[in-house]
Amino acid sequence: MPEIFADTFYWIALANPADARHQAARAFDLTNSQSTLVTTDEVLSEFLNYFADAGERKRRIVIGMFEEAFKHPGIEVLPQSRQSLLRGLDLYKARNDKGYSLTDCISMVAMRERNITNV
Repeated sequence: MPEIFADTFYWIALANPADARHQAARAFDLTNSQSTLVTTDEVLSEFLNYFADAGERKRRIVIGMFEEAFKHPGIEVLPQSRQSLLRGLDLYKARNDKGYSLTDCISMVAMRERNITNV
């Protein structure tokens, strides 16, 4: 099965019906059921952080999505480690001309290591 990286942008769009890309994220889910979604602990942490002040109801929804990601057979969540953090930091330092977040850099390193080109 092809692997597709699910970044924070995807999770936020999927969770938020008011997001301009919500329908595209839902349609993606329906048309890519044979693919494996790959994400990271860091991405899912950033996803929860985004909704930190969204209220109790929305927080329950995103917590459920977070927990389901770890159980879903079509999703692989790469664990955070000191090594992944430091490899991401190396890229973050090397690309100070870009506006990449540390989570972006960790994601890019993970994608490179897995030869994932679709996000």
